[in-house]
Amino acid sequence: MNFLPPNGALNGTALDHLLRLNLAIVFWLFVAAQILLVLALLRRASARSSQASATAAKPSRTLLVIDYTALLAITALYIWMLVSSHRLWAASREQNPTAQPVEVEVTGVQFQWYFRYPGADGVYGATRPNLVSAPTGNPLGLDPSDPASHDDIVSAILILPANRPVDLRLRAQDVIHGFFVPGMRLKQDAIPGMTGMLQFTPTTPGDYPVLCSQVCGLGHYRMQARLRVVSPAQFETWLASRETAILKTNAAAALGGSQ
Repeated sequence: MNFLPPNGALNGTALDHLLRLNLAIVFWLFVAAQILLVLALLRRASARSSQASATAAKPSRTLLVIDYTALLAITALYIWMLVSSHRLWAASREQNPTAQPVEVEVTGVQFQWYFRYPGADGVYGATRPNLVSAPTGNPLGLDPSDPASHDDIVSAILILPANRPVDLRLRAQDVIHGFFVPGMRLKQDAIPGMTGMLQFTPTTPGDYPVLCSQVCGLGHYRMQARLRVVSPAQFETWLASRETAILKTNAAAALGGSQ
């Protein structure tokens, strides 16, 4: 029985295997610890009932060797678990290294996720906190005086192509938010004043929920968005349509300002 949500990422299967293996190791270590506790209690009760001397009650040299050996073995086991997880993370960056990654900036704000694409120029425009105004259509505070911001695409849905690496930049406007996509096995905090990096490769087209794993306020429960994985052709069509719409909006704004 699989208690995990369906996987849609390239390294999701390997991560699931490592997670199950780690849980199994921790479970059997817990069982072994309980057995050792019971044996220690029984041994102490036996020593008391036989009125053993203080010298006989001391741990033998053999028991000390066993204890230290077990401690070293458990330490080595946890180091192996740590190294295995880091190697899996590194492998996710080496998958398909020649493909041009899709760059997206993810911004968390109470209580909404926003996703920004750099547009045709590949450069993110400047943002200013005093320009942030979601009701007027500028939730990220894009600076209109910066030419690089004119083609930036801001979306409430994260659209990505299948089988292409993705580089996410995580930001937060107000408090700490937890960017969590269970279907992609992604979870990382977005912290105000810092830019986090997250890389993965989606493989299975479909819709996946984007959640916030940090209690970020009274509206935390409704801070949800969607990740939609589409074919590369559909992704390029979507990008082109959004860029065309932005150009029309900018042209209309410029015409209105000149009148």
